[in-house]
Amino acid sequence: MFGRRVAAALALALFVAAVVVAVVEVVRDFPRGPVAVALVVAGAAAAWQAVRRRGRPRQVLLAGVALLLVAGVVVVLTGERVGVGLVAMALLLLSVASARRVFTVHAVLPSAHPPGRAIVVWNPRSGGGKAVSSNLADEARARGIEPIELKPGDDWAQVVREAVAGGADGLAAAGGDGTQALVASIAAEHDLPFACIPAGTRNHFALDLGVDRDDVVGALDAFVNGGERRIDLAEVNGRVFVNNVSLGLYAEAVQRQGYRDAKLRTILDTAPDVLGSQPGGATSELGWRSPDRSPHESAAVILVSNNPYRLGRALGSGTRPRIDGGELGVAVLRAPQEQPSSHGTRRRWQQWSAPAFEVTSSQPVPVGVDGEALVLDPPLRFASRPGALRVRFAPQHPGASPSAALPEGLPQVLGRLFAVAAGRA
Repeated sequence: MFGRRVAAALALALFVAAVVVAVVEVVRDFPRGPVAVALVVAGAAAAWQAVRRRGRPRQVLLAGVALLLVAGVVVVLTGERVGVGLVAMALLLLSVASARRVFTVHAVLPSAHPPGRAIVVWNPRSGGGKAVSSNLADEARARGIEPIELKPGDDWAQVVREAVAGGADGLAAAGGDGTQALVASIAAEHDLPFACIPAGTRNHFALDLGVDRDDVVGALDAFVNGGERRIDLAEVNGRVFVNNVSLGLYAEAVQRQGYRDAKLRTILDTAPDVLGSQPGGATSELGWRSPDRSPHESAAVILVSNNPYRLGRALGSGTRPRIDGGELGVAVLRAPQEQPSSHGTRRRWQQWSAPAFEVTSSQPVPVGVDGEALVLDPPLRFASRPGALRVRFAPQHPGASPSAALPEGLPQVLGRLFAVAAGRA
């Protein structure tokens, strides 16, 4: 407790020092500071317009972005007190490092009896061969866990179901999030404990669960002396997903040939069709209702997640503080060409929670389910499955999302740090 109080006090002191140094510098070097900020903001606006276009207009806008950003850097570097700005940045980084100590979570979970016959299904190709380089199969055997390698052409679901029929009473998955979802759905179906082994490329599910993504082998200890808690799953038209389902820009991009080899370029080539300011783009019609039940007929992006993501926040953005809230997260970026609803709303970005959600369309809908490209028949019916999965965690892993204890905004963070430093939290 004392260590956290010291870290909180240090984080506050460093933050105040950084702000004071920055404000003094802006005042003494006026108007150089505001000009640099204005150039960066203008560059960001030009970059957004470039994403929505292609061909020569995009090239012109990207050239403008480069010029604006270079101008901003020049304005900063030609100042007489560059070193003071670097000091302010260093103080801020040290403040963030101290605050991380305060908000780091390590969940204390009830111990669970190890399975009698645990298996781990592993994909040697996932994550650039992480399972192979970690010697996962031998490490699993050393812990009494049977490794089952997934080979090209295998019916993964059948392999896992046959293992369960043969007496497996604990299921672990070492692969990408698609593999995690498949094995997790079977574990939930039979109410068996599940362990996530972070052998994929990005391991988003492992991050939000609280599994150390850099400890592939250590995650196997979940079936040795680990603790257990229940989390939610979600489904779309009966198909289970652990992270999210995307519709619109990303979903259209992953359908295109060459996406795996050039992801960013493919997304940029898709963006004008989905985000283009001119009506009549190539995006499929998507019908949905906002929280006030007003109908909408298009969207640039729809993201439906297994519990809400923290989006658009400076702190913890892109993570889910919890995966046991019993709700879906719904985030929608409305298409620029969509007309205002009958209620007159013009908000382009909306995010809310709901136990269920539905998307309609007049034709099959391209979707990305945990990053996998699919086409589903409408309507798309999403639902949360609260507490459906028993998850085991290695005792040395956090057992909770990195944003589980992190307040959403800067004022809330500062307030929590002050409370901890004062011994009130």
